[in-house]
Amino acid sequence: MSIYPHHPGSKGPETSAEAADAIAPITGRLRTLTVNAYNQAGQSGLTAEELASVVGWPRVSVQPRVSELVRLGRLRDSGARRVNASSGKRAVVWVLAKAASS
Repeated sequence: MSIYPHHPGSKGPETSAEAADAIAPITGRLRTLTVNAYNQAGQSGLTAEELASVVGWPRVSVQPRVSELVRLGRLRDSGARRVNASSGKRAVVWVLAKAASS
C-alpha cells in the first residue's frame, strides 16, 4: 500500500516526496527496529532522540517511523516527558500501545 502511514509521507516541495520515496524500501526494517527498541524499553519508553541512539540510526530517519507507528496504533504517548540532550527541550516519551494500557 502506498498511502501514509504505510508509505513514508511528504509535504512541501518535490524534494520531500523524493526523500520519502528514497527511504521507502527500508521503512519496514526501521519500523521493526523501532518496535523492538520500544519492546525492550517497556514502560520506561523512549523519546525519538533516545530511540535514534538505541537503534543507531539518525533521528531524521527514525522519528518519522515513530509518527507512522503512532498513526498505526502501535505506539502511544505515555504521558511522560524527558529532556532531549541535543536541544534541552522536553519530548514525548512513547511506549508500545499494549504497554501503555497495561
